Amino acid sequence: MADRKVTFRRTGTGYVGEATAPPPEASDSFPCFGTTCAVHVIGDTPDQTNVQAVRFARLALLDWHEAFSRFRSGSELSRLNEDPRETVPVSVSMARFIVAAVEAARLTGGLVDPTLVQEIELAGYRGDLPEAAQAAIGVREVLGRAPTRAPGRANPGSAWPSIRLAGGGTAVRRPVGVRLDSGGIAKGLFADLLVTALRDHESVAINCGGDLRLGGRGSLVRPVEVCSPFEAEVLHVFELDRGGVATSGIGKRSWIDSSGRVAHHLLDPATGRPAFTGVVQVTALAPTAVEAEARTKAALLSGPGPAADWLPHGGAVVYDDGHHDLVEPPRIARARSVGVH
Repeated sequence: MADRKVTFRRTGTGYVGEATAPPPEASDSFPCFGTTCAVHVIGDTPDQTNVQAVRFARLALLDWHEAFSRFRSGSELSRLNEDPRETVPVSVSMARFIVAAVEAARLTGGLVDPTLVQEIELAGYRGDLPEAAQAAIGVREVLGRAPTRAPGRANPGSAWPSIRLAGGGTAVRRPVGVRLDSGGIAKGLFADLLVTALRDHESVAINCGGDLRLGGRGSLVRPVEVCSPFEAEVLHVFELDRGGVATSGIGKRSWIDSSGRVAHHLLDPATGRPAFTGVVQVTALAPTAVEAEARTKAALLSGPGPAADWLPHGGAVVYDDGHHDLVEPPRIARARSVGVH
C-alpha cells in the first residue's frame, strides 16, 4: 500500500486463541486503478481453492478497472458521464457504486462529493499519474508551497442529492451534464464486494490501492501498519481480523498545475480546489472499506479540530507539523456502516 501510506502483513503467530500456525496463503499483487492491488486468501471451500479465489479476485478487479476508469473513453463510467440523457441504464456494479457514492456524500454532509470531475480535471488530474510524477514532489515541499490552511466545506449547490437509481435499480437518474468520479469510493466498494464473495474462506484480505478490507470465516489477526507521510517509519500498528481500513493524504498524488500552484487529488467541494486544512494524512477504521474511505476523506477535509470526530471506529490523524493523534478502536463499533456488509 505504498501510495496510501498504509501497509499490512500477515502474522506468523497463527489464529487468535490457537497455538497452530495458519494454513498456506495464496496471494497476488498487480497494477490496477493506477496503483497496486493485492489479494490474500487462506483456506479452501468445497467449491473453490484459495488459488482459484485469488485468480477470481484479480480478474474481477481488472474488469472493474476497465469499467470504472474515467481515463478510458470506452469505460462504462465514461459512457455514463457523456450520455446526454437524464436517465441512463447501468450495470449492477455501477448501480452499487452510485448507491455507495451517494451514501458516502450523505454520511459526510457533502464533504465527500462524487461530482467534482470538472474540478479535478482543472486541477490537472486528467489521467493516471505516472509513478515518477507522483514521487516528484515530497510532502514537505507540498506543505511549503501550500496556501493558507482552511477547513474544507460542502458545496450547498452540489448535484449529488439529485442522483438516484431508477428503473428498479437498473438505471441512474441525474441532472444532465453531471459527471461522476469513481475515486476511492469505488475501490473501497470493490474490496468489500470481494470479501463478501469470498467470505467462506478462512481469511481474506483485499487491498485496492490502499482501501483495505479484511474478512473470512476465521479470526486470523493481521497487523495493519500506519506509516508516516514524512519519514520511513511506522506510527502505529492496528491488529485486525476483519473490517475496513483506508488512508487519505496529500503527499503522494501531488503535482504542480498549469498555473504553477501545488495541487493534489483531495478537493474542497466548496472551492473546487485542492484542500490544505492542516491535516496531511488520515487513516480510518470502519466496518467496511467504503465507510473507511468516506471517513478518512471527511476527517482530512474537516481540519485539525474535527478530524478525530470522524473516526468512531478508530484511526490516526497526522498533522502538518508531523505530530499525530491516535484514536483507539472501541470494542463495539458505534456508527452505522455504509456500503456492502
